[in-house]
Amino acid sequence: MNRNQTDLKTQEEKEFEKFLERIEDPDNHEEVNYDLPENPTALQVAKFKLCRKMLDYQLKANLTDEEIAKRINLSVAEVKDILFCCIEKFTLDRLLTYVSQLLSPAEVNVSVEQKEPAIHARV
Repeated sequence: MNRNQTDLKTQEEKEFEKFLERIEDPDNHEEVNYDLPENPTALQVAKFKLCRKMLDYQLKANLTDEEIAKRINLSVAEVKDILFCCIEKFTLDRLLTYVSQLLSPAEVNVSVEQKEPAIHARV
């Protein structure tokens, strides 16, 4: 291995170590796609579905975060919060407004179904 290859490898290793430090930092919540909690409320599920709908639209339409922000008059940081499903940062009515602006014309359907209780083997 010549000196340039060694320097390149050393540089790559340093960059990788910096990357690992950043993603392993417990205070770093940048670009983390959030999921629903274990027993989500109906409100949490509704907000999560709206965020996912916007992400699906972004992927299908091949839009950048900046383009979405411009279309719905939000900052790029707020758009990222929506696309990464940070549902606690938004109210349901705000998310409905943004989805309606982005997917215009859009129709929202609400479905309320009673869930059956889990049946255990021991009764």
